[in-house]
Amino acid sequence: MKKTKVVLSVALAAAVVFTGCTKKGNGSHANVVIKFPTATASGALYAVGAAITNMWDTNIDFVSASSQASNGGLDNLNQIADGESQVSIAISSNCFQSYYGLDTFEGRENKNLRVIAGLYFNPNQVVATKKSGIAALKDVKGKHFAVAAAGSSVEGECRNHFTAAGLDYPDDIRAEYIAFGDAADMLQNGTIDGAWIMSGTPAAAVSQALSAGCALIDIPDDIILTLQESYPWYAAYTIPAGTYPNQENDVQTSAIKMTMFTSTDLDDETVYQLTKTLWEHIDELGQAQSNLKGLMPADAVRDIARLPLHDGAARYYREIGVID
Repeated sequence: MKKTKVVLSVALAAAVVFTGCTKKGNGSHANVVIKFPTATASGALYAVGAAITNMWDTNIDFVSASSQASNGGLDNLNQIADGESQVSIAISSNCFQSYYGLDTFEGRENKNLRVIAGLYFNPNQVVATKKSGIAALKDVKGKHFAVAAAGSSVEGECRNHFTAAGLDYPDDIRAEYIAFGDAADMLQNGTIDGAWIMSGTPAAAVSQALSAGCALIDIPDDIILTLQESYPWYAAYTIPAGTYPNQENDVQTSAIKMTMFTSTDLDDETVYQLTKTLWEHIDELGQAQSNLKGLMPADAVRDIARLPLHDGAARYYREIGVID
């Protein structure tokens, strides 16, 4: 039995440390190294990955798992496709594009991609200054609006949604290609009219903006239905009143599920143990990482853009009656 890692990074210190737990793995299985790219070290996804890999490393005797910083979902998908890493997380839309070789992944389809679990929703959060007059997506026409980095998954969200709202993107808006943190500062000082932020709630950038008098903009059912006609990964999502400062009402938006994925290169028994151990410890994980709180196995196979489950994961979901 391998030793549990003793030295943890600052991010791991915030994660649940499952010391003293009994290992659950199959002692006859060859050792498996799991590299798990996440996102930048300052992001929420990094801490989520750290908590999950620490849990696997502690509880599965043949698995040595560790998280590492990355450039985010697109990078993660490329690392899995190239065999540089074994398990990661990205929004289901990017997983769909990687699987079918679309958009950024054109010419690089990865039909070996397999889902382990759909996790939590990553909602789109559209923030606008009150003086901008933006009350709906169509009102962004002609406005200074932060769409995140050019070519990023968040900019793709802007393209999809503004097009669904009847705008000609990007020509109809005065696009600013800037990051979340900078956008929040610019909203606060009024140098832009609005910004697109895609993050779990509550997001610090959104809290900063709403504390400065900005407002969240609804994305109504008709736009979500239009999106779903072309993009199977979208779901309606409600940001409850009080999630942010000065937010008195529920806000409806769209969301995409964060999806844990792997490759067919990872054997069925390993993926079965990863899936089983994840769900057996989800309550402890949720205590350390709010994004993982309240997750249920029954939801893990929903809103994953109709992508295939790994056979090892499917075995576990059949055992517990989630799928037939």
